[in-house]
Amino acid sequence: MKIAPSILASNFKNLQEDIKKIEEVADIVHLDIMDGHFVPNISFGFPIIKAVRELTTLPLDAHLMIEKPENYIDRFIDYGVDMISVHIEGNYHIHRLIYSIKKRDKKAGVAINPGTNISLIYPIIKDVDFILIMSVNPGFSGQNFIDSSLEKIENVVKIKKEENLNFEIEVDGGLNFEIGKRLKEIGCNILVFGDFFFRNFNESKIFMRNLK
Repeated sequence: MKIAPSILASNFKNLQEDIKKIEEVADIVHLDIMDGHFVPNISFGFPIIKAVRELTTLPLDAHLMIEKPENYIDRFIDYGVDMISVHIEGNYHIHRLIYSIKKRDKKAGVAINPGTNISLIYPIIKDVDFILIMSVNPGFSGQNFIDSSLEKIENVVKIKKEENLNFEIEVDGGLNFEIGKRLKEIGCNILVFGDFFFRNFNESKIFMRNLK
């Protein structure tokens, strides 16, 4: 089990302190990249990614909620990102996107929204390093976990086992202690925590060490 706190929920005035908190218990730094078009919110860009890269040696995981991600893949990698996920929704040439990431020797993932049927990821499922299942509608931090996401996650775990595949399963959105335990039991590999991680940091340290 890997823990990936999202810096979208951090205090950017004290980014260095929050990165230290992440390093105490986590394995990955999650970067929510939003452009105000693909989702109705804008997050941050390359200057913040550069700052985070200089503050930590942990892998950086960029979730691209942007239009035309193909125009930015190389730049994200040049800024030090180690994992990149692109959405199945709206990206018609998904194989080309995935392999543009893999050819740079970085981990490539496909992300899927709560309202999207998992059948859409079947054509790419053998080519990705990880699948990012959104358990909230992307765009804003602090949302509640969508319960119907559990069935989708269970189905992806089932496909992984039946096909004997080795991609990792990442879940992002509305996670807390109880949901985190359940997702570990189901068979998820990477859990993204946002507001909950920073608001409950002392408790999170104990829980997340036990979760692993």
